[in-house]
Amino acid sequence: MTARQGDGLSLAVPSSSDRVPSSSVAHSSSADGGSPDGGSPDTGSADTGSADSAESDPDDDDSPDGDDDSDGDENSNGDQGDVDEGDGDDGLPSVSRETEPASRQPAEIPPRSPGEADDEPAQPAKVAEPTDVAEPEGDTPDTPLAARIADEQRRRVVANRTAVPRPPAPRVMTIANQKGGVGKTTTTVNVAAALAQSGLNVLVVDIDPQGNASTALGIPHHAEVPSIYDVITDDRPLGEVLQECPDVPGLWCAPATIDLAGAEIELVALVARESRLKRAVEEHLATMSDDDRFDYVLIDCPPSLGLLTVNAFVAAAEVFIPIQCEYYALEGLSQLLKNIGMIRRHLNPRLEVSTILLTMYDGRTNLSSNVADEVRAHFPDNVLRTQIPRSVRISEAPSYGQTVLTYDPSSSGALSYLEAAKELALRSAPAAT
Repeated sequence: MTARQGDGLSLAVPSSSDRVPSSSVAHSSSADGGSPDGGSPDTGSADTGSADSAESDPDDDDSPDGDDDSDGDENSNGDQGDVDEGDGDDGLPSVSRETEPASRQPAEIPPRSPGEADDEPAQPAKVAEPTDVAEPEGDTPDTPLAARIADEQRRRVVANRTAVPRPPAPRVMTIANQKGGVGKTTTTVNVAAALAQSGLNVLVVDIDPQGNASTALGIPHHAEVPSIYDVITDDRPLGEVLQECPDVPGLWCAPATIDLAGAEIELVALVARESRLKRAVEEHLATMSDDDRFDYVLIDCPPSLGLLTVNAFVAAAEVFIPIQCEYYALEGLSQLLKNIGMIRRHLNPRLEVSTILLTMYDGRTNLSSNVADEVRAHFPDNVLRTQIPRSVRISEAPSYGQTVLTYDPSSSGALSYLEAAKELALRSAPAAT
């Protein structure tokens, strides 16, 4: 405490050493449970009380000579030193700036040994190299994709090992369905290619004016090309219009041209208009030797029941019906069966529905499964076990003038048509009635 004199007045000004830090006062007040101005505390020690008395205003001191003030200052300084040192006698936490609370200090991370596990999210387990752990034989694949690939490999091995017998006589089949877009042309060309790749001689007769079967087999069919139109309307020999498929040896085609669009009208005035194709096919087969003859004759029909389709029904002994796995296909099938019955009664008594193939099958939908079950329930002996799935490769192949078996032999669509063709060949032709 220093005294300053000025105009006859003596003022006592506390020195910097005599001043009590505000932090000490705040802590003392909070510990006493009262205000810093000397309120009665609920709990505390004698040191706390002395600190409170030291914090009172020096002007209120009763000592005239300031000795008590000095004592109070010393007590205050002593209390401040006790608080700074953090003795813990008064139960107060230390407020020294040199030592921060443990909660605010960063925790030291001990060095990690090389093999010690990390507290971070668990890392994926190390997978053994294929050379270290051999997969046991006969284990079921773990994923649906692996299961499908394994199943296709197994099916392909079985299909390649299956030998296709040569029929004792040529089998003439009409691929027909009144509903469009069910896969008639696609089925015709791919089944024909599969049979030809198996070592048989196959003929495809394209009587659809659109000529899609000719396109898929890579056969030119513009207006100047001799076609099946000349055979039906002008009695041209069938052998003069045949062309061999450039990609598949043993596969031949009688192409269709746009002229067939007017054949419906021209046939109306011709004699025996319903059996003109039958006569042309029989005459050509009669001229061939047994070694060079066609084993299968597949006739691709337009999606209608005009005179061209009637000619196909009369020329064939079997009907091959592709059915799309949708509801409308069932309605079209019932109408087709009525028309086939009419053809049998009036024009071709030997005509039989021998084969039904489910196309565009999608096992992910209940509709495909329901349609397949319905068809199998009504025709248990006619429906092939093989189902043709929806496949982008099957749709892409015609744009390259190929069948799916030559465009992408490893695709699921090529495998399915190969299985369907071999299943068809293993079935015997229906007996003539």
